[in-house]
Amino acid sequence: MENSYELQESDPNLLSEFEVHLVRAGSGKRLANLLIDVVLFYVLFFLFFALMPVLAGEIFLTPYLGRLLIMVAFGLYLSLFEMATKGKTLGKFITRTKAVQEDGSPITAAMAFSRGFSRVVPFEAFSALGSPPNPWHDKWSHTFVIDEAQSRQ
Repeated sequence: MENSYELQESDPNLLSEFEVHLVRAGSGKRLANLLIDVVLFYVLFFLFFALMPVLAGEIFLTPYLGRLLIMVAFGLYLSLFEMATKGKTLGKFITRTKAVQEDGSPITAAMAFSRGFSRVVPFEAFSALGSPPNPWHDKWSHTFVIDEAQSRQ
């Protein structure tokens, strides 16, 4: 008994459902992400420090030390949030966007920390001006933010 298999031309659309199609999030969504995340951060930060005197007694910070503490806490907040959710913050959940590696795969913990702490660099927010936005924290961590509604992963 002879088996004969004929090789046929594959349907060109057969693998199209598996193709990765990433669409960068626009400036409006990126700005919304930032505003939502900053507001949430400050709410949590001030709630935490409102409870600190109750828990640990009076805390005295110089203005410079206070600013440094806020910068480090903001970087840590963003890093941990993106690390735990594979590239999302509250702002990204609301706007349906997500940080991904340049090839579309989920970000790593190291990339999340790189993104979070890159954002505390002075004037870093101005690096996002442009179309499409390509801020330093994306360049330095080799990531970018996609619009999940328009992308196919």
